[in-house]
Amino acid sequence: MTATMTALFGGTGPHWTRRQVAVPQPGPGQIVVRAHAVALNNADAAMLEAADPTAGGSGKEYQAGYEFAGQVTAVGDGVDTTAVGQRVTGTAPESFAQYVLADHRHVLPIPDGLDDTEACALPTGLLTEHGALMTGGFRPSQSVLITGATSSIGLIGLQIVRALGAGQIIATTRSAAKHDLLKQAGADTVVITSEHDLTQSVLDATAGEGVDLVLDHVGGQTFSACMPATAVDGTVVNIGRLDQAAAAIDLDALSYRHLHVHGVSFGFTRAAELGAVIAAAGQDLLPAVTDGRVRPLIDSTLSFDSADQAVTRLRSHRALGKIVLTVP
Repeated sequence: MTATMTALFGGTGPHWTRRQVAVPQPGPGQIVVRAHAVALNNADAAMLEAADPTAGGSGKEYQAGYEFAGQVTAVGDGVDTTAVGQRVTGTAPESFAQYVLADHRHVLPIPDGLDDTEACALPTGLLTEHGALMTGGFRPSQSVLITGATSSIGLIGLQIVRALGAGQIIATTRSAAKHDLLKQAGADTVVITSEHDLTQSVLDATAGEGVDLVLDHVGGQTFSACMPATAVDGTVVNIGRLDQAAAAIDLDALSYRHLHVHGVSFGFTRAAELGAVIAAAGQDLLPAVTDGRVRPLIDSTLSFDSADQAVTRLRSHRALGKIVLTVP
């Protein structure tokens, strides 16, 4: 292992800056992974903007990234779940680098036949969607509504609920052009929210009953519209705020339908909890990843040298699936 590596840093301008920094060394419970591919998330663009000093940002410099795939090169004391040489994919701060320091609980083995480009695009989707389903008490044969389903994790969510035996699956998108994509990903019914009322469309599709479980990636008024579209004793889980965080909800729908409402955010501040979420997702979903039932949609694969182009694509909101960088 070399002493230094290339990493991407934010906080200097509208794009990431390449720097040479020391290769991390693992402490107790940690591993070091030689990254071969990393994936972008919406949070990467948001953090870059918030730190951009040329546009009123904080100017606080930080090493970027969250998702990676590669090969373990070193393990710390107390690690017996992974070994040097093993291929893994996972999530960790500062992962846009040639070597990534990660909690050993925050990685999953890469199934044979899956390359690093696909593998690096899986962790956030697997842990978020599976974790939300478990929070919502999902059971096979339940009907599920996924809003904002053409987001990269929404597309994985559709495949997950299909693989886990959901009953009726309803997905929403604002674009009629994405109807067929959602059907291919596993949706039985697609609601084009720019053309049809979400609540009424879901009720019509479920004979007036509503769905058992909602995974909401949009927030705002979409979150509100999910309440009367949910069955009595059903559950709504908010995952993301693609629209906005504020929402005015119908308390009659909440109360009279005896709904359960949850919000989830699987961050690094609760390392043990995140580890448990990842482990559960791996146990339930790696067989479906192995046989191809759950696979990420890759929008584009670019080189580490093309990081500026990648973040521009991410900011455009035109990406269909994940944007991946290969690491030299």
